[in-house]
Amino acid sequence: MAATAISRVGNPTILVVDDEPSMLRYLRTLLELEAYNVETATSAAEALRRLERDPIPDLVLLDVLMPEVDGIQALQRARSLHPNLKVVMLSCVSDARKVAQAIKLGARDYLTKPLRKSDLDQVIREALNPVPEQPAPAEPEVSSPAATSPAAEDSEIVELSEDISFVCASPAMKKIRSQAALIAAFDIPVLLLGESGTGKEVVSMLVHKLSPRANQPFLKVNCAAVPADLLESELFGYEAGAFTGATKSKPGKFEQCDKGTILLDEIGEMPPALQAKLLHVLQDRTFSRLGSRSIVKVDVRVIAATNINIEEAIASKKLREDLYYRLNGFTMHLPPLRERRKEIPLLLKHFMNRMAERYARPPAPFTPRLMEACLRYSWPGNLRELEKFVTRYLILGEEDLAIAELEKGDRGLPPDPATVTSGTGGGLKNLARSVKHEAEAEAIAQALEQTGWHRQRAAALLKISYKALLYKIRQYNLRPPERA
Repeated sequence: MAATAISRVGNPTILVVDDEPSMLRYLRTLLELEAYNVETATSAAEALRRLERDPIPDLVLLDVLMPEVDGIQALQRARSLHPNLKVVMLSCVSDARKVAQAIKLGARDYLTKPLRKSDLDQVIREALNPVPEQPAPAEPEVSSPAATSPAAEDSEIVELSEDISFVCASPAMKKIRSQAALIAAFDIPVLLLGESGTGKEVVSMLVHKLSPRANQPFLKVNCAAVPADLLESELFGYEAGAFTGATKSKPGKFEQCDKGTILLDEIGEMPPALQAKLLHVLQDRTFSRLGSRSIVKVDVRVIAATNINIEEAIASKKLREDLYYRLNGFTMHLPPLRERRKEIPLLLKHFMNRMAERYARPPAPFTPRLMEACLRYSWPGNLRELEKFVTRYLILGEEDLAIAELEKGDRGLPPDPATVTSGTGGGLKNLARSVKHEAEAEAIAQALEQTGWHRQRAAALLKISYKALLYKIRQYNLRPPERA
């Protein structure tokens, strides 16, 4: 049976693929009411033959469960024929694995039958009227501020908390935003890969905020910042008497995060023995507190993040292969900032406004000269480095110092005074600040070593709050010593 079509000149064409005649009739009726040109096919093979002819449809609605060639296989072949083809998957089964597979293969969205007209209309509108995306140039154009600033309608800022926002303007990050929105509704683990500072925590919070768990707890555990012998009790809690100093029972992060989302940052630093326990939790959603035989059952979505090379970590037995496959329900690769330079002006402005509000100071201007230096810098520390650069520039207010810092490429160390054309006083202040920070970092490191990296005791020893100590540990990138 040949694909059938009803043509309205100038209107988008939608190809509907489903082996159920009643569903085809229903969808065609809905779409024709919205004045779309509608074509139908009763099998994947018929749809693929249609896609070999021009003009190709503006959108394909593709059923997942079909005989012979199923929708996932058809999607893969269709996207190989037309890499930019827009496809929305339809299914009567909410299968999270198939959703993840479809998204990886490039599906725009995934709708579960029975379909609601409002959902269908929204998905079609978003697919047919996307925000325009232009590839970022290999070398940024810096002739004028206008050439480097993304248009307001070509960028997006999603406020996730008082201090955290998801900012995107580049095609790569818009794809991350789209994937996060799609995968958020399906309760499978997510693995975030990327260099340090690329925003993995922000993306994990975005997934949480877009999910049905949005009103439940979101907790982060940095597996590299907690000593190996304390990480198990941090994650799973302990009973009174489980070890010296355990005077009362304490729930771990998994219990505190029940019904919510937990981010396991730096998952590659988790000891192999603890990885086995985590694997059991992912499989059965059960565990026991340290020092207890009672079973605790939790409902927690796990998002894991790492900057390690997965293949090397598995080969060296640093990461269990079975844990990797369990965590890899869906994987997102976050590109470094140097590969999304189009976002740099937007990020600079965003961080400047946020820091100006935090420190009650007027925002410092980004002149064309300073913007050019920012665009040419490689930002090896990614978003984290950019944010700290903006903070220093706001507080010191010395443009020459800021440019010298970028040109030297020293990632925040005070520039050589010889490279600063003016503002010697600012250079001395910056040098004094650096010395102060070095002394502070050394004092914190000594307190942590003295207390065996027990952060609460270290905070008491330093006479600062626990929260302030955690901030300082992150600020100075302090880590416990490697164990033999």
